[in-house]
Amino acid sequence: MRVLVTGASGQVGRDLVDALSGRVPAAGTATALLGGHAVVPGEFDVVAADHATLAVDDERAVRAAVEGCRPDVVVHLAAYTAVDRAETEPERAEAVNGRGTANVAAAAARAGAHLVYTSTDYVFDGTKPTGYLEDDPPNPRSVYGRTKLSGERACPDDATIARVSWVAGLHGRNIVRLAVERALRGEPMRFVDDQRGCPSFAADLAAGIVTLVRDRPRGRVHLTNAGVTTWYGLVREVVVATGGDPETVTPIATSALDPQPLAPRPTNSELTPGRLRDDGYDLLPPWEDAMRRLVAAMLEGSHPVDR
Repeated sequence: MRVLVTGASGQVGRDLVDALSGRVPAAGTATALLGGHAVVPGEFDVVAADHATLAVDDERAVRAAVEGCRPDVVVHLAAYTAVDRAETEPERAEAVNGRGTANVAAAAARAGAHLVYTSTDYVFDGTKPTGYLEDDPPNPRSVYGRTKLSGERACPDDATIARVSWVAGLHGRNIVRLAVERALRGEPMRFVDDQRGCPSFAADLAAGIVTLVRDRPRGRVHLTNAGVTTWYGLVREVVVATGGDPETVTPIATSALDPQPLAPRPTNSELTPGRLRDDGYDLLPPWEDAMRRLVAAMLEGSHPVDR
């Protein structure tokens, strides 16, 4: 099966290329999750495209790339993810997340390829008191959320739309790496305790996406590690995993942030994996387990953090 991966140099993209190639991603436990069997050598022919080789907002380039490799599946990870900057660059965010996804979807359809698109918890407004299910009506409050929803709506009915949230991985900057670095320096930290959600760790997301590539479920699925926490709760456990003092982390309210973020954050970002559960899939491992694996990988000499 030939698989074209856009955004292949990103946090999830690099781990997905490893998983599809039969290599357990660093900080991972398997090449396939959700109950899927391990990837065997040669099962997938992976074509990895990053921004330098494929700008998804360039319709002609996308069409040429897809026609050139003739994939069976396109996993569309490329995205504009600067949530606050999107508030000042809405046209750019829409060009990548909205029209870029439309370009990829159209090219995949012409090639007869199945599309797997990754979306976000930001398509919801965060006001629901319980976890969001796949069929709950979206109501994004930020430019980023609106443009990712635009991407969802550009996908054909038979596409797989995997919503993820609070992503952290070994490759790139994220809240876990920031917390590890500050914990190693013994610095105090303040994180909000009134936003809750489901952390999603890149190595596990990648292994889960492998199963989605194989099974090609239609429609929306919520794909996160199991369990719910707050940003404060996540960072406190990261500090514990480094051997640091969790009391160095102080909970604060979002209203106490200075400066205030440009983009509004959903108070409730919990994505309930109702579709996966109802269809008999295993869930991804608990976020605490995935977090400890990631922290351990960051502390290894081959994956240094700033101290």
